[in-house]
Amino acid sequence: MRPRAWSGMTHDERGTAHRPAASAAIPHWHSPDSSTSTIVEGAGARVYDDEGREYLDFMSQLYCANAGYDNEAIGTAIQDQIARIPYVSSAKGNDVRDAFATELAEVAPGHLSDVFFAVSGSEANEAAIQFAREHQDASKILTRWNSYHGSTYAAAGLTGDPTARNAVEQHAAATGVVKFLPPLDYRSPFDADTPEDLARQAADHLEFVIRNEGPESIAALLTEPIGGTSGAFTAPPGYFERVRELCDEYDILLISDEVITGFGRCGDWFGIATEGVEPDMITFAKAATGAYVPLGGVIVTPEIAERVHTQGTDVGQTFAGHPLGCAAGVAAIEEYRGGLIDNVVELAPQLEEGLRDIGRRHDAVGDVRGRGFHWSLEFTDPETGEPYLDPWLEEGDNPVKAVRSAAGHAGVLFGSGRPDTQILVSPPLCVDAADIEHAVSTLDEAIGAVFDA
Repeated sequence: MRPRAWSGMTHDERGTAHRPAASAAIPHWHSPDSSTSTIVEGAGARVYDDEGREYLDFMSQLYCANAGYDNEAIGTAIQDQIARIPYVSSAKGNDVRDAFATELAEVAPGHLSDVFFAVSGSEANEAAIQFAREHQDASKILTRWNSYHGSTYAAAGLTGDPTARNAVEQHAAATGVVKFLPPLDYRSPFDADTPEDLARQAADHLEFVIRNEGPESIAALLTEPIGGTSGAFTAPPGYFERVRELCDEYDILLISDEVITGFGRCGDWFGIATEGVEPDMITFAKAATGAYVPLGGVIVTPEIAERVHTQGTDVGQTFAGHPLGCAAGVAAIEEYRGGLIDNVVELAPQLEEGLRDIGRRHDAVGDVRGRGFHWSLEFTDPETGEPYLDPWLEEGDNPVKAVRSAAGHAGVLFGSGRPDTQILVSPPLCVDAADIEHAVSTLDEAIGAVFDA
C-alpha cells in the first residue's frame, strides 16, 4: 500500500516541483520570492560565492563575524581542542569551559562573575528570564517594542518586532511579557524637543508601566543597549542611568541583551558599557566565538549565581558550552583584546562621518544613527517623513531593498533592519580605512542609482 503522501513522483521530481533550487537545505528567514547567494569561502572581511564573486561583507553575515573569516588564532584553538577532546557533557566540568567563563567575567562590566552557557542568543535570553523569575519569585518581563530577542517561543514572546513575534505566536503565545516604548529620537511616539527631554519622557513612561503592572509582579527588564536589527538606536543621554535607578527602586533585575552589541561591535566589550551602567545580567552569543562555533550564554552577578550554585537548576542543553566553542571563545577574547576593539575605536569616526555625509547628500535618507561599527540609515519620503514603503503595513516594491541589491551587485553586502525601511552597516572589526571608504562609496552610489535616477 502506498503512503498517503505519495504523489506518483520520485524524490528528485518532488523536489524539483516544489523548489527551484538544487539544495535540500531550507534557509532561515526564507522568502520564496527572493534569491540568495551561496557563500563558500571567506578571508578577512570578504566572502566569495560559488561562482567566484567577491563581496566586502559590511553586515558580518548576521552581525556576528566580528573577527573576520580567516583568523588563524581562533582556527588553531579549535583544531587544538579537537585533538584533545571534541565534546564534553554540559553537565560535567571542563577546563576550557572554565577558562572561557573566567575570561568573560574578566571583560564584563562591574561585578558580573559567573556564566551559564547556552547555544544561541535566543536560548541565552530564555535562560536569563528563567533565572530572573526564579531569583525574584515574579513572572513578568519588561521588553521594548520593536526589539528583537530571538525566534524560539519564549524569545519571540520577548521580541517587540511584530514580524518575528507574530510568526511564532500565531499558533502558541508566550506569556508574562509586557512591552514598553523605546526612547526613539526619530519618528518618536514622544513629543520631546531635546535629547534630555526625550530621556525624561521615556523614563517616565517606563515608570508608569512598572507602576501600572505592579512592581512586585515584575522579575526583570530585558533590553538591547543599542538597537540591534531594530535599527542601531542609541538612547538619549541619561536614559539608561534612569532605567538603572528605576530597576533598583522597584527591585527589578536589569538584563542587557548583547547578542549583537557585545564583543567590540560598539567600541567597548559590551554595548551597555558605553552607557556607563552595570546590569544584573548580560546575555551573549554571535561574536563570542567570532562566529566560528555556535555558543551563547548569560553572565550573572554573584547573588544570582549563588542561588543556582546552591539550589541547582533543571535547565540545560546538550551542546551548551561546547568545548570547541569555548576554545574559540578564549582565542577570540585575545583577538579582541589584542587590537580588534581598538580598531573600532580608531575607525568608527571615519565610518560615522562617511554615513552622515551620505545622509546630507541624499534627501531619501531620513536618519543616520548608531555607535562604533553598528549603524543604520533609515529611508523616508522627504515630503511626508514616512517610509517609502512600510513592509509591516503594505506590499509592493521596496526601494530600500533595491539599494541593498544594487550595492550587492557592486560587491558590498549590507544588512536589512526591522522593519525593512533601513540599511544596517555592521562590518567585521578587522576592516581597514580603505574598506570603509570603498563600502561608503558603494552605498552612496547605490542610493543614487535607486533614488536619484
